[in-house]
Order: sequence, then C-alpha cells, then structure tokens
Amino acid sequence: MNKESHKQSPLEITAEDIKRCHDVLGMNSWQALAEQHIFITGGTGFVGKWLLTTLLDADEALGLNCKVTLLSRDPLAFQKKWPKIAGRVNWITGDVRSFEIKQEYVFDIIIHAATDVVSQASPDDVFSTCIDGTRHILVLAQQCKAKQFLLVSSGAVYGPLPAGMTHVPESHLGGPDPLLSTSAYGEGKRVSEWLTSRSARDGLEVKIARIFAVVGPLLPMDKHFAIGNFLKAALEKREIVIHGDGTPHRSYLYAADMAAWIWAILFRGRCGRAYNVGSDESISIVDLARRICELLAYSNKISVTQSPKIKGNESHYVPNIKRAQEELNLPLPMSLNEGILRTARANSNHQQLQ
Repeated sequence: MNKESHKQSPLEITAEDIKRCHDVLGMNSWQALAEQHIFITGGTGFVGKWLLTTLLDADEALGLNCKVTLLSRDPLAFQKKWPKIAGRVNWITGDVRSFEIKQEYVFDIIIHAATDVVSQASPDDVFSTCIDGTRHILVLAQQCKAKQFLLVSSGAVYGPLPAGMTHVPESHLGGPDPLLSTSAYGEGKRVSEWLTSRSARDGLEVKIARIFAVVGPLLPMDKHFAIGNFLKAALEKREIVIHGDGTPHRSYLYAADMAAWIWAILFRGRCGRAYNVGSDESISIVDLARRICELLAYSNKISVTQSPKIKGNESHYVPNIKRAQEELNLPLPMSLNEGILRTARANSNHQQLQ
C-alpha cells in the first residue's frame, strides 16, 4: 500500500496489538469458534472493531473457517473506511431495534454490543436502544436457536459507588439514580442484563461483560472520554482542560486487553454470570493529565475549572477484577503507562499521514 492510499484509511490496529490480545487470551482459545457462525451487533463501533479485527486475524491464522455477520445501519460507510475487514464479513442492514429477522438466519453465537456512547443521542433514544435492541436480539437468538449469547454491558450499571468503596465488585447491588435523565445508559444496561439473564432459562448460554474505561487506538479523541481529550491536547501542544475539580478516580484498560477479556468471557465465563472488564490501576483525573504530560514530555499548562472538594469525598469508577482473573485465567492488565504510550504513538503516527 502506498503512502497516498494509506492516508485515506482510518487508524489501524497494529499486528503488535493483535498479538497482545492473542497472548493474553491464549491462541488455543480461538478453537471454540471453529466452524461457528457469529452474529455481532455494534461491530462497527470501538469495541466491535477490536473484537472483529482480533477474530478475523485468529480465523486466518488458525483456519477456523468461522462465518461472521455484522448488523449496521450503514454498511457502505464502514466498507469504505475499512475495506480489508468489510470484505470478509456478511452484512445485515438495519436498526438493532427493528431490523427484519428472517427465517433463514442461523447463528451459533451472538455478541450484542450495540449501544452508541459517542453520538449525542437523547436519553429516550439511548434507553430504547438498550432495552428494545436487547429484546429484539434475544428474539433473534431464540428463533435461530443460538447456543451462546454475550452481552457487552457497562460498569455504569453500578451507579455512584458508596463512600469508602474504591473498587467495585460484581456483587455490588447499587445502581444509577432513576430520577436523572443522565441515567438512561446505566439503567438501560441494567435492564438489558436482566433480559439477557432471564433468557438463560430458554436453553441459551448467556454471559455478560461489564466494560469500564479503556484506552487505545480507535478511541475517539474529541468526545467525552477524558483520556482521549487529554492525549489529543498533548499531541497538539495545547492546554489540557479538566472540566471539573480533577478528583474523580478512574482506571483504563488497554484496548487489546479489553478484546481479550471479552473473548475470554465468551469462551470461559460461567452461564448467567457478569464479569468486570477493566483495569484496577486507579488514578485521579488530574493525575492522569499529569501522567500524560510526563510520559509525552509535554510541559504545557493543565487547567482545572473547579476547586477540589473536601479530601475523602472523591468519586471512584474502578472495577474489582478478581473474578475475571481467577475464573477466566487472565494475567494482569497492561500498565497504564504502556497503554498511554501505545495510544499516543498510534495517534501521532496517524496524524503525520493526514
């Protein structure tokens, strides 16, 4: 591929990152997909692209002979940006809530990852996509007699953590505030989990992956993801602006690890069980900005728009990952430093080709 044609393609997932996923997961694990037909919703989003790329690489390397079908409202747009991937999958065009379920559809495994957290959809639309979309996909699973169903959910189902809890386990029974419109996503995912779990009674093996914050190539750098915004500002030599007091604590799982963990849940997770997918390396937002500046040798100003709250009242959005590590036999996640450097390197290289 010449440089001119490469300028037209999107930021790509490197062979190094694909190998990272395979190493974390274990290459032999992919044999579970041999001769299987896999249906994926949300396959053109951030999580979906990582799942799709790692899956297709394993299929080619191991000769799995698996089939992949993606649901998309606009397959042509994806095919233009990702021609090498798009030509290796089948397509169904439509909205996750209402696409036609045809009698001839036969899928062995369904991965339901369709909820757009990037676009500025209304709370009503977000809630509907979560619930009506999940219900519709479960109807598909029942009709085509699928054997396995993986729901990609979110750590948002836990809502704000109680004082003193820094790392939330899957057993925590908290939840979002039902009186806030901003709870649409978290509440929608909670109901989606209930619908999915209930379907296990119908002979379908179901698993749930609760995704926390991530970092890595393909993460939008100009949306509401703090780490993406900070990296973009640092790479462009601009001021890093923190819209808040900078005290909330987050953690960031590298995207290659995220993909490996999601696949591990499908291959090795227990039926009817949820698993946190994230890093347990906690860091405050302001310290994250400082860490990025230090790693990228960037000395411009960091601006914090609000004064810090009383110490000890910091909010936390960090998972306890003991269940995933012990039950799924997963190694420690990539360090935050390495994840930041890989993401910055990928985006820096991409910018030079623009």
